[in-house]
Amino acid sequence: MEQHIIRIAKETAIKAARQAGQIAKGRFDQFGQVQVKGQYGDVVTEVDHLTEKIIISQIQSMFPGHQIRSEEIGDNGLQSDWLWLIDPLDGTNNYAISLPIFTTSITLLFKNQPVLGVIYEPLTDRMFVAASGEGANCNQNELRVRECSDLKKGTIGWIQGHGVQKDPKAAQLRFFIDSHFKRMIRLWAPTLQWCLLAKGEIDGMVLYNSEGEDLYSGILMVKEAGGVVVDFNGRPFESVVDEPYLIACHPAHQEELVQLVNEGLD
Repeated sequence: MEQHIIRIAKETAIKAARQAGQIAKGRFDQFGQVQVKGQYGDVVTEVDHLTEKIIISQIQSMFPGHQIRSEEIGDNGLQSDWLWLIDPLDGTNNYAISLPIFTTSITLLFKNQPVLGVIYEPLTDRMFVAASGEGANCNQNELRVRECSDLKKGTIGWIQGHGVQKDPKAAQLRFFIDSHFKRMIRLWAPTLQWCLLAKGEIDGMVLYNSEGEDLYSGILMVKEAGGVVVDFNGRPFESVVDEPYLIACHPAHQEELVQLVNEGLD
């Protein structure tokens, strides 16, 4: 029964993500309403709301009893073992300034375990899909994390939560990573960074207290592409947590990257 639900959910999520993403693409670089939300200067656009409604409508029509939590609307109030997490426009701050780095992210969890992740990058028409035990792919091409000969010559992605801001420990660790690797990147579109890691185009990820609707699709993508996702102590990621501090990379680099992150925090 679970696999049957996941199969239908995958079809539904792919269709919804593509439709929402194409709307975002069609309105990209056009003036629209931008509003500030929260106390840290985050923004929301009319496209966030429009695409969110499209995705929720399609999921509700297929799975009316499922719980849904979306970035702008919030929780639908239902209780279910199945939970959908929706970020209709991951990278809204980029989108609002016409920076072409954004995605649509849809995740399905079963009993707090991510079982399906769909991430669509509309400007490149790249559809990233991962399902538990089935691997990860981009436009039907298998994804695999890569092992590099020298991790310190690699590229490490950095993700932090909006509430982190000027946390001195976060600033200290950012500087350390920037100083000890070839390159540190911050895209402000976390799901795309997870996809780059799963695709073998960057070499690791450090996430500092960034929980949200955009997190678990990326985690599943990397794990299904053969990567490891652990906390700062090297313990494997198991399920949803309130304040995640995570490291992700090829298994061969886990020990070294965990050691370096902790060195950067000392």
